[in-house]
Amino acid sequence: MRIRQLTKEEAAERVALSEFAFQLELTEQQREERKTRFRPEEQWGAFDDEGKMLSALHLAPLEIYIGQRSLKMGGVAGVATWPEARRHGCVAKLLAHALEVMRGQGQTVSMLHPFSFPFYRKYGWEMTIERKQYEIESKQLPAIEGFAGQVVRIPKEASALNGVYERFARRYTGMLKRSEEWWEQRALSKPGLAALYRNGDGTPEGYILYDVRNRLMTVHEWAALTEEARRGLWSFVANHDSMADKIAMTVPVDDATSFWFADPRFKQEIIPYFMSRIVDAAGFVAQYPFLPGSADEALTITLIDRHAPWNNGTFRLEWDRDGTARMQQTERQSAGAGIACDIQTLTALLLGNRRPEQMARWGRLQGDGEAVSVLERRVPSLTPYLADFF
Repeated sequence: MRIRQLTKEEAAERVALSEFAFQLELTEQQREERKTRFRPEEQWGAFDDEGKMLSALHLAPLEIYIGQRSLKMGGVAGVATWPEARRHGCVAKLLAHALEVMRGQGQTVSMLHPFSFPFYRKYGWEMTIERKQYEIESKQLPAIEGFAGQVVRIPKEASALNGVYERFARRYTGMLKRSEEWWEQRALSKPGLAALYRNGDGTPEGYILYDVRNRLMTVHEWAALTEEARRGLWSFVANHDSMADKIAMTVPVDDATSFWFADPRFKQEIIPYFMSRIVDAAGFVAQYPFLPGSADEALTITLIDRHAPWNNGTFRLEWDRDGTARMQQTERQSAGAGIACDIQTLTALLLGNRRPEQMARWGRLQGDGEAVSVLERRVPSLTPYLADFF
């Protein structure tokens, strides 16, 4: 089996594989559009000795926000295998190769949307992002007051929305840093309209991307930077009561709409959504926004990673007072505080907002109480969220 990048000439076969694997029914125009957007440098395939494509995946060079910082991220998508090649280790080899490629490209973290959570957990990815989904009857919407600005419908253009989006995205762990191309081809490609909230001074503080049809208002995306913007956007939604009997929307898990509403008994679901994986632990730790402390601190961490050998071993993790951290492999367990965990647990701690003390209680983090306390002090509470799909 050989792993290599695809060529431009293999675009049609790659599209056909995706159509089959994901049971897509593309029109000829959609196939041509996919071929036009095909970037062979982002596509990797597993081939047999005769050069036949067995499996493929898309490795997208993206960036995500973590605690106000943007980090390079390898987005794994479109993982597909022809049925005659399944259960022959093709995807396992592709994923192992992708980890090496991401490390070489400085992508210290990876994310993907799994067809199966257990499958990708075997290779070091962990569930980090959940989303909350609402279904609200229009009659449950309260009268909204207390805002001085207004909501106006605007053309669906990235330039009008990205400023609000970036300020909103930086509040969460896992939100994409969107390019103009991503806005046009992804975020704004869904049917419907856009509306912007401007405060009393005319400053944009929120927006909504939505569609209304068949008595249902679907909110594709929602961002409110202030309490005033939140009230203004909900008032705008309520003004569609003559057109829609229900509102469906997806929000971060920390959204408190049910508390704000007089009648909180509407349908709410927490949906497991995306998985993440630390690709290069030392590189990731050096960029991560740890909290400052009263003094320099350190601990020893024994990390288990069966698919990325550079992460597998014992490391000394050190923090400066200002939160700057470094992680270096060491020959042996040094004196002082120490912990042990696998790469999934470390990913959940730093990207999934699973607290160290919580993970220790669950048996996912082993170590003495002093080491767990150091982590508890240094790891910030960051709510994971992703508004996009890839």
